Amino acid sequence: MKFVDEANIKVHAGNGGNGCISFRREKFIPFGGPDGGDGGFGGSVWLVADEGLNTLVDFRHQRSFKAQRGQNGMGSQMYGKGGEDTTIRVPVGTMVTNVDTDEVIGDLTSHGQRMLVAQGGKGGLGNIHFKTSVNRAPRKATPGTPGEVRELKLELRLLADVGLLGFPNAGKSTFIRAVSAATPRVADYPFTTLHPNLGVVSLGTDQSFVVADIPGLIEGAADGAGLGIQFLRHVARTSLLLHLVDIAPIDGADVAAQVRAIELELAKFNPELLERPRWLVLNKADMLAVDERQAVAEKIIAELAWTQPWFLVSAIARENTLEVCQQVQQFFDAQRESDEEGAEMAPGDVRLRGDHPQT
Repeated sequence: MKFVDEANIKVHAGNGGNGCISFRREKFIPFGGPDGGDGGFGGSVWLVADEGLNTLVDFRHQRSFKAQRGQNGMGSQMYGKGGEDTTIRVPVGTMVTNVDTDEVIGDLTSHGQRMLVAQGGKGGLGNIHFKTSVNRAPRKATPGTPGEVRELKLELRLLADVGLLGFPNAGKSTFIRAVSAATPRVADYPFTTLHPNLGVVSLGTDQSFVVADIPGLIEGAADGAGLGIQFLRHVARTSLLLHLVDIAPIDGADVAAQVRAIELELAKFNPELLERPRWLVLNKADMLAVDERQAVAEKIIAELAWTQPWFLVSAIARENTLEVCQQVQQFFDAQRESDEEGAEMAPGDVRLRGDHPQT
């Protein structure tokens, strides 16, 4: 099934029921008075995150959702029944935006998390509320208020620990195949990957992380070129970026220039992404002679003035891919320990924290 990561829907909360105008008329009660009940509340619309879903494809077929209207009030001081809520299931990782105001309403990041997106209307008041000492028989009731109506943009952002970046055919899909059980399509032409793929890398008990294979970026991706703009949003949730680059391009392209081109696209899309830890993975080392691989890699690193960790690997031959995963796991272990220390610190405490592991 094609990966669908955006959808627009319209939600209608139920209107509140109208208040009732009624009078009590019984044989032995000559002064019965008003007894009109209030209207019921309208149903609300909720979104709930469901880990059993992984796309927004269902919203291609149904785009409008409406909750039940509240029942009108009745005589004998009988209140109307409240309308039933409508619950819409969405994948974990869905971000919700109000289309009219461009305001982010919220983010559903855990299974079972619920979000109110349209509040039901209030029920109207029956005439029992308007009886006074000078108006014993009020013929007044109020209508229910309308429920909220909103147009929402649903945007699915993958919940992955590590995001793979790179030009088409940099070997991202091959890399995720080598380190996880994921089986994305691999071929010798650009844009083989048409939708993000997730792979779980397991290195032992309580040692695992999730990798997202993002479709290849090209120059101008942040402006809408190619497929990358559709999926750049998925790197926003990742804690670490692995930037894969072909160390020996068949067309003789400048490797350092390719790295800088991706950096430019990240900066255009969201400058904060450049501040995120980003490790360079020089892939396809098997295309070079064994005795010249290291020299070529070091030349590229020097040209880039690269200061973060970098690796020389061959994903197809699975050379050094385990070492990359081990370093990534150490990064997350250190991050977890740092978070735990921070949680235990008293408000006035200050502690020095170690840097993330380098290679």
